[in-house]
Amino acid sequence: MADAQITLTYSRTIGVIAIATGKQYQSAEDALREAGFHRGEAGTYHVPDADEAAAREALARLVRSARASGIEVTASSRRFIGDAARDIARLLPGQWDTQVEIYAHPVWQEDLLPYLWASGDLAHAVRAARIPYAATLANRATDTTLLLAERPGHRLGYLVGSFAPEAFGEVDGDPHTPHSIIVLPLPGPAAQAITERYLPAYERAVHERRITMVAEALGLIRSDLDARHELRALSGADGVPLADLGSFAPAAGAFLDRAWREFLTVVHHAPVLLDRCRPQASPWPQDAEALGRLAAALFTAQEICDDLTTGAVLSDDEHHQRSWPTATASCGRPAPRHQARLPHPHSPHLRPAPCPRTDPYTVFDR
Repeated sequence: MADAQITLTYSRTIGVIAIATGKQYQSAEDALREAGFHRGEAGTYHVPDADEAAAREALARLVRSARASGIEVTASSRRFIGDAARDIARLLPGQWDTQVEIYAHPVWQEDLLPYLWASGDLAHAVRAARIPYAATLANRATDTTLLLAERPGHRLGYLVGSFAPEAFGEVDGDPHTPHSIIVLPLPGPAAQAITERYLPAYERAVHERRITMVAEALGLIRSDLDARHELRALSGADGVPLADLGSFAPAAGAFLDRAWREFLTVVHHAPVLLDRCRPQASPWPQDAEALGRLAAALFTAQEICDDLTTGAVLSDDEHHQRSWPTATASCGRPAPRHQARLPHPHSPHLRPAPCPRTDPYTVFDR
């Protein structure tokens, strides 16, 4: 394969579109500009306001220039991926914005890996094949971003996966990753497959990831709380606030700060989980106390966050006095995770994962 390539495709609204890729993609872009192409959407190129004859002449100049420069020119049998994405987006539930992405240099597609939240064919293609361009479909209301890519090695079909919500950070290797799907190159069947197959699986994965993140955060806070008790025992100052233990004060401050940072993860993800919990209508009505304690802690934590957002200045001691009781309030008896896995009337696509019925106190922590 040449170090510089130009792929020609067709858009029903723009006409011929050219995409420059390869390790020397800049030389391909230079050839396009010299042939009369102008830069457009997301780094694609087209001949502006040209009639058929002018477009043919521009293509002829491009072919001559490319041959002289060793640039490979290929005419794709597929329509422009931006058109395909928009046609599919119009048929999906909710409001979706589309955007074309060009991974001109081969290494650029590697930037997808930490945030690509899709296993199966799409993940394999990003790692092992060349994907010079793709399109995203983003629903801001649900913080969902899909990735639509042509299926490498096939003349038909698209691969559909997703990026993780921004709050999840890097997710490479996450066990909750939803499996990508292959869809037909027709808007109707593609949108139907995404709506009925991929989005429900994505929603379940988001839910399970949230449960895991809350569990891990509460587990770390409990570990710090145990360490705090051990330090008190070693100091012989039981009953004295840890921040007042002289030589232990730096360690105490680190404990308090770390607990607050971990609890912010809980603040971000637990409200959605709590909204699914209906303890009185579940087999475990006794969970109401633990859930209520967590809800109260979240409310107080949000007040602290609001104060800080509005510019309130708190000393370390003031912040610790407010945040430490809040961050540890839910650690006396952890909130049950099986409540969050029960069916929710407002999320028909989510199906509860099976949970053990032998222990009524299965909790968020591992």
